Amino acid sequence: MILEYKKAVLEDAELLISIYNAAYYDDYLRYGYCPGYGITKEGMEESIRTIPKYIIMCDNMPVGCISSKQIETGVYEIANLCIIPEYQGKGIGTKAIEFIKTHLDDWKMLTLVTPLDKKQNVTFYTEKCGFRIESTERDGDVELARFVFE
Repeated sequence: MILEYKKAVLEDAELLISIYNAAYYDDYLRYGYCPGYGITKEGMEESIRTIPKYIIMCDNMPVGCISSKQIETGVYEIANLCIIPEYQGKGIGTKAIEFIKTHLDDWKMLTLVTPLDKKQNVTFYTEKCGFRIESTERDGDVELARFVFE
């Protein structure tokens, strides 16, 4: 399995939409809403302009995306990490987190938010990636966990 990370450009908007929709469809069904699902082309293009995104390529096939944004000096939020379902559980997400750590040369803290009741995500970020839960917050009816890695 060869993994590569390709910086997304505006022309990748439709590809990214298809990756996000595949990766977040179950969340959309589960919660009735998911900010990563159903993004318009214009919305994705704006997101590409404002938040650097990397398309995760596995053996030359686009299978996911990781993006981060700087919150303050040395502090970055993982804005998105998604892998299409048929490629989940293969270590691709863990390697994507490692990619971000090497790509952001001035990071001191990484943070992210994910639903607290998604045990698979909680286990992934805490046990496989070394994050800890710092706090919880709400988005409507969904309780979210704020994860931190220092």
